[in-house]
Amino acid sequence: MNRQIRRLALGLIACYAILFLQLNVWQVARSDELKDDSRNNRELLRDFNSPRGRIITADEVVVAETIERDLDGNVVRQRTYPERDLFANVTGYFTLGFGSSQLERSENDVLAGRTAEQQLQLAQNLFTDQDVSGDVILAMREDIQSAAKEALGEREGSVVVLDVRTGAVLAMWSWPTFDPNILSDRTRTDTLDWFNFLNADNRKPLLANAYQERYMPGSTFKVITTATALRDSLIDLTTVWEQENAFTPPQTTDPIENYGGSTCGGDLTEVFTRSCNIPFARIALTLGAKKLVRATDDWGFGENLPLDLPRPVASVFGTVNDFEDDLPMLAIQGFGQGNAQMVPLHMAMVAATIANGGKMMVPYVVSSTVDRNGKVLTSTSPTVWRTPIDSETAAILTELMIGVVRNGTASCCMQLANGVQAAAKTGTAQLNAKGEPMRSHAWITAFAPANAPKIAIAVMVKGVNDEVSASTGGRLAGPIAKRVLDLALRVLGP
Repeated sequence: MNRQIRRLALGLIACYAILFLQLNVWQVARSDELKDDSRNNRELLRDFNSPRGRIITADEVVVAETIERDLDGNVVRQRTYPERDLFANVTGYFTLGFGSSQLERSENDVLAGRTAEQQLQLAQNLFTDQDVSGDVILAMREDIQSAAKEALGEREGSVVVLDVRTGAVLAMWSWPTFDPNILSDRTRTDTLDWFNFLNADNRKPLLANAYQERYMPGSTFKVITTATALRDSLIDLTTVWEQENAFTPPQTTDPIENYGGSTCGGDLTEVFTRSCNIPFARIALTLGAKKLVRATDDWGFGENLPLDLPRPVASVFGTVNDFEDDLPMLAIQGFGQGNAQMVPLHMAMVAATIANGGKMMVPYVVSSTVDRNGKVLTSTSPTVWRTPIDSETAAILTELMIGVVRNGTASCCMQLANGVQAAAKTGTAQLNAKGEPMRSHAWITAFAPANAPKIAIAVMVKGVNDEVSASTGGRLAGPIAKRVLDLALRVLGP
């Protein structure tokens, strides 16, 4: 009998130990995971009827605030978004029925007054009904964001604008998007239908496509191939490639062609300016998988972008093992086709890195947070994320990109106002197999002024229809970039 009791006691102790361990795992080790889970609405229920701060742009436009409304004779608080869809992919939504997303979720403690400093203010005034909510101040500007929205129009795609020197996100627009007021309006009876409709849309309007999706980059990727070969002293401005319209890499009988089957060759300036495919396929093969994969790692491929918004994704190129028995794919990815995929935000960061002498800054959308009295709670300091190239390589790439604007694939559409010189690289990412109807994404990445860079931009227009696919990156994405850069340079000043 005593033996059975001892076994039972040991079993109960073991169960208690497992229970204690699991409680600590969930409450300590995985607390952030629980907090970020969209199904967890305990914090939301706690905060929903409490005062909540505003989200404000750098040019002092309120893009999220809380108002009081009458609901069936009761005064309730409701989150509203005065700019409607303009900042939806950044602010996200704060609702009772669907939880919260984006900044409404990641900055909830500040907005709801739950930080240690705000709670200390509350503790010091126990007998007053004090509002200790805080405001979130964006690095983004309403005027540049509006310019991006108007320039892209109702074409599926994204526009990202960065401050070259700091990494601040000045604009980040994607279409299609959504109006968060529809989801937060407590007087509507059709919000569930709208939420289900948005979730079912295969264009993913609830997703911030500018930093949460990735796409084949096309010839914009040639910037990275060129940078790698320059850094490794494989090529220089005097390197010349023969004129050719087809090249068959090892391990295949299927030749690589230049865009449109054209004959293309010459020195580095010419092949970069004209965006020939074959020279960059040859460069990729000469570099080899190890060097090119290592270089993409240096640029941040394979790592989620360090953005201060929830769930950023990573650009991808592949591993060395992916190319060991597939040299044709290595050649194709050398000019941005195949399995290469880039996040629009990351493409803007590439241009900004060249403009910044080789330093890739950490991008950020929140410049500061402040309490109800305007006291600064947090402030974002510019930080270098990576340094994939040196200043000499950056200077050569700048000259090559200036050539694209003056004499190349962006000469049609990137002549900025007041004679400001831009530097750019275009891309037309062909999605269709040979013999199938043309489908392509249109890209451009650029910065300006070229001689004293301030602003970098990436524009990606999805190849979802004949209008997009029949055009090129320069002719379709170029005018969008020009319009946004002209406005941004005007409002930001010299």
